This record gives sequence, structure tokens and C-alpha cells, in this order.
Amino acid sequence: MLPGVPQSAQPPLPTLRGRRGALGFFAVSGVFHYLGPSLAVLLFARIEVLGVAWLRIASAAVVLGLWRRPWRLIRHLDMARLRLLTALGVVLAAMNSVFYLAVARLPLSTVGAIEFCGTVTVAAAGARTRRNAVALVLTTAGVATITSIRIAGQPLGFAFAFGNCVLFMLYVILGHRIANDTAADRAGLLAASMLIALAAATPAGLGGARPAFTHPVWLLAGAGVGVCSSVVPYVTDQLAMARLPRATFALMLALLPVFATIIGAIVLHQLPTWRDIAGIVIVTAGVAIHNERT
Repeated sequence: MLPGVPQSAQPPLPTLRGRRGALGFFAVSGVFHYLGPSLAVLLFARIEVLGVAWLRIASAAVVLGLWRRPWRLIRHLDMARLRLLTALGVVLAAMNSVFYLAVARLPLSTVGAIEFCGTVTVAAAGARTRRNAVALVLTTAGVATITSIRIAGQPLGFAFAFGNCVLFMLYVILGHRIANDTAADRAGLLAASMLIALAAATPAGLGGARPAFTHPVWLLAGAGVGVCSSVVPYVTDQLAMARLPRATFALMLALLPVFATIIGAIVLHQLPTWRDIAGIVIVTAGVAIHNERT
């Protein structure tokens, strides 16, 4: 809860319809969360990795900025919200860049599985029942099964993947604070954080993105990556976060390796092994157990 926001302003416990709506928003987010990066991998042959990350952030900032015009909002925010926006913007810039550096070296499903490892910490903080504890054990085991880590093969790729894991955990925590801030324009706050992310990512990424400015097709593809990777997932994440407790949302993120495996197979032809499929089944079982009955 942000300072200055009364307890009564916090969202009520979600109804059954609210939970179903949250699941729908999460499903959309999960699909686009990895559809965009899979398209970005195809761009790596033409544009530097950090350049593709910059195009993703820039296009998302432009789309969200034109939609919500957050510059009208920022001047009316208190210091607590300004600090939150700045922190989220920096995290988004670093997370997107490190994630692309990881998927340039490792299969999408492996990066997606490692990405979850941070969210299990967030979910563990909300585990108050035996049911939740069993769900955490299952989802963790499922992710470990999918990951099948061989650090000796690509140490730098795994370093980037685990760095992205930490940043993704921070994104969940900071994003949930914005989603629960019912006293503010949450979509406007998200748009403002993307503008901050663009400013933070420009020094490292703009140079690598310059070749796209002379190739309209590449530029359009980079913009598509931004819409698929950032605009759709971040907006639907906010809608899901506003309807679910943080621990529940964090555990639902255990399904991301499932989306990563499926989309990696379809778009990048990174076909899953039987070990991957077994891990997906275990993760799904854990999330199903955690889904509390209303």
C-alpha cells in the first residue's frame, strides 16, 4: 500500500467472476510475453541485441504515451509515487535488456523457467496454508525439471538469465503496488514508467538500434516486438494484478515456462523434450492446487 492511500481504498477480495477475468488477462499476458521475444530473436541477425531491446522499450513508450499522455499526470504526483515510477522504469529498462541478452544465448523455454525462480520467492511470502506450500513445491520442481541447467555450456547466458530473474521479481513487486493504487490513474502510471525506462535504456541501446532507422521493415518489426512484448503484457498484467493477491499472481507466473516452451516450439522450432513436457505438467498441477476455491 502506498503512503497516503487509505486502507479502505484498497481493492476488495476478488469474486469468482473477478478471478476468472484475472485468469483471462493472465493468459493473454503469458502468450504475448513470449511471442514478442520469439519475434525479437529473429531480428537479432540484423540488429544488435541491445538495439532490439531499445526498439521494444521505445515503441512501447510511444504507444502508451500517446494513449495515456502521462506527462500531464507526473507533475501532480507526490514523491512516493515518483520514486515508485522511477524504480519501475529503471527495472523495466534493465529487465528487458538483460532478458534479450539471455534469449540470444539460451532457448526461450530455459530463460522462461529461470525467470520464474524469483517469483517463487514472492509467492512463498504469501504461502500461509499447507495447500499453498504443496503448490510451491510442485511448481518449483516443475520449473527445475524444465530448466535442466548446464551452466558450463553457456555461463554468460545463464548469468543474464538469473539477472533477469531478479529483475522480474522486482517488476512483480513494484507492478503490484501500482495495480493496487486505486487513487491514481494506473495505466497513466505505467505509461510514465515506460518513458522513464526509455530514458534509462537509451545510452546503451540507441546505437545498436540505428540500422533499423534506414530499413522500414526492420523498424516496423521492432515496433511490433514492443507492442507484443510490453504494451499488451504490461497492461493485462496490471488488470490481473488488480484482481489477484500478489502471492497468487506470483505463483500464476509459474505458467510462464509453459507459454515459453509452446511459443518457442511454434515460432523458433525449439521443440520440447519429454523432460520439458513432464515439467509443464508438474507446474500446471502446482498452479491448479494453489487456485483456492471461492
